Amino acid sequence: MRFRLIANRIGLRDRASNFEVAIDRSSSFDRSLDFEVAPARPRSHIIETDKRSSLNFASARRRSPGVGRAFWGSRSRLVVWTISFVVALGFFDGTTRGGDFSKLKPKIDAELRSDLKAHWYPHAVDRERGGFHQNMADDWSLLDDPKASIVYQARMTWTAAAFAAFSPADRQEYLGYARHGIAFLDGAMRDRDHGGFFWEIDRDRPIAAAERHEKHAYGLAFVIYAAATVYEITHDEIALKTARDAFDFLDSHAHDTANGGYFEALERDGSPLARLEPAAPPSTPVDRLGIPRGYKTMNSHIHLLEALTVLARIDKREVVQNRFHELFLIVRDKIAVEPGALNLYLTVDWRAVPGHDSFGHDVEAAYLLEEAARELNLADDPKTRRVARDLVDHALDHGWDGEFGGFYDKGEAIAAPPFDLEKIWWTQYEGLNALLLMHKQYGGETDRYANAFQMQWKFIEDYMIDPKHGGAVRRTTRDGKIHAGETKADAWKANYHASRALMNVSKELESVGNTKK
Repeated sequence: MRFRLIANRIGLRDRASNFEVAIDRSSSFDRSLDFEVAPARPRSHIIETDKRSSLNFASARRRSPGVGRAFWGSRSRLVVWTISFVVALGFFDGTTRGGDFSKLKPKIDAELRSDLKAHWYPHAVDRERGGFHQNMADDWSLLDDPKASIVYQARMTWTAAAFAAFSPADRQEYLGYARHGIAFLDGAMRDRDHGGFFWEIDRDRPIAAAERHEKHAYGLAFVIYAAATVYEITHDEIALKTARDAFDFLDSHAHDTANGGYFEALERDGSPLARLEPAAPPSTPVDRLGIPRGYKTMNSHIHLLEALTVLARIDKREVVQNRFHELFLIVRDKIAVEPGALNLYLTVDWRAVPGHDSFGHDVEAAYLLEEAARELNLADDPKTRRVARDLVDHALDHGWDGEFGGFYDKGEAIAAPPFDLEKIWWTQYEGLNALLLMHKQYGGETDRYANAFQMQWKFIEDYMIDPKHGGAVRRTTRDGKIHAGETKADAWKANYHASRALMNVSKELESVGNTKK
């Protein structure tokens, strides 16, 4: 086992000076250990131990790239009781056992509110053309908006509704934004000739009745999610109609009756697009997500599960309840696999197609499974709990940066270190949400999730939030350097991941508090 400790030197006159100890351990603690001492790095208060152990900030299975290597040699000897003494006294720049969250909730609330109020609402509300402005520069200035994307418009609508429910003081204002979003989805984004909703429209040119247009299950999922959420809060019939129409179009045309789940790339009339169909729009072999047509994906199906989790609460039709349960079992039992990864791409009969592991989707799916399980009265189901925990543990074991904090973007599932070390904004926020969820459930037996949660928030606070213009940046390097000049909003970057995570975490912190063993 290997662990790494950043500590304060124990000394009467020099207690503030820092040193770093990196240790290799062989089979037992009853032998002396070699170590090297080096200056501690800023913000690298790390402890690496066994999986789920009480001092774990990072993985013992794989060192994060860039972490110094401990080695045996003719160095000074340190017996293990000295390390035990240091740890027991708490002379490391870490967190108390179980996690002290008392100062985090005000910070998280402040970031949530300042971001939404300064950058999104009403700044992004398009009063002239409807919907929301979706292209904003790094300083949040509005850019040209020639198109409107169903995913972005639905996500902005969902966030407005969710925040209205979260913040009673802002309820009426944000319900206005949510209703503004529903009006645009129901109006401009609805295909009144063939049913369903367009993936994307030109702001200044309506799509002709005879014009081909590729729709996608992913986009329809977000229409369902947003509209069902708005209805749950407002009981506006137009929101219920929008949610049901999106579901009915998808289910009547794209449900796979033989294998379960949904075909994803669809003709304008809802007909599933076959693999590599030459005439399919656009004239490339890939669909709206960049995936070869004719396959099923993890990404679409976890978001369909997310959408039907809400729809099933407001629409008690048997078909909705059946599809919800079906999607839950597909995500849990076919897409999620040991040792805690997700199959990204699958054939129509759910055979996995080799692909990388997306650590952000791992932690996001863990939360979505737990959320769905509660709606299905399976909150204490041991299999679901195990799968969700395995997904988070796997991301910590294989995709967590034990030196700087944060989750990497992607890597191999088990056989090699992560190969894309960038930190993407949505992954960091979904990770924050999932880590606190795991701490709430398992904080009585391990500090792993509490420690990682606090380190994750520290990375977000220090690096993911733009120090000049505010709001979440799109991505950083492994050590937190921002890619200058990147847009703050576009068709794929809205406020939904960050806002949902911060709202969930804020609510959970009220009940979690300072969990102690």
